[in-house]
Amino acid sequence: MSEPAQEPTFYDEIGGHPAFERLVARFYAEVAADPQLRPMYPEQDLGPAAERLRMFLEQYWGGPTTYSDQRGHPRLRMRHAPYAIDSAARDAWLAHMRVAVDSLGLTEEQDDRLWRYLIMAAFSMQNTEDA
Repeated sequence: MSEPAQEPTFYDEIGGHPAFERLVARFYAEVAADPQLRPMYPEQDLGPAAERLRMFLEQYWGGPTTYSDQRGHPRLRMRHAPYAIDSAARDAWLAHMRVAVDSLGLTEEQDDRLWRYLIMAAFSMQNTEDA
C-alpha cells in the first residue's frame, strides 16, 4: 500500500530552499546598509544571522526542521529581548523585508500570505515604546 500524497507546503509552493535563500539574502543585503538596524546585529558577518532567519522561516512554512534541531524552540521574543525594537526599527525591518519579498515574484495570494505573517511577526517583536 502506498503512502497518501501529502499536500505541498507553502515552503514547497514558493520554491523551497532556493526561494527562502533568495529572500533572506536580499533582506540582509538591505540590512547591511541600514544605519538603524545594522547595529542590532553584533556579528561582523551577517551570514550567521541570515542562516538563522532562513532556517526559521523554512521551518515555519513547512520545510525542514533544521532550526529547532539546531537551536531548540524559536522563543523569538526572548531571543530579541536584548535589542530595543521600537516602531522605527520595526518599520525599517518591514521595509527591507518588503523589498526582499517583492524580489521573489510570488503570486498575489502567496505574497499576501507571507506578508501578513511578516507584519504580525514584526509587530510582535516590538519591545520598546517610542520616545
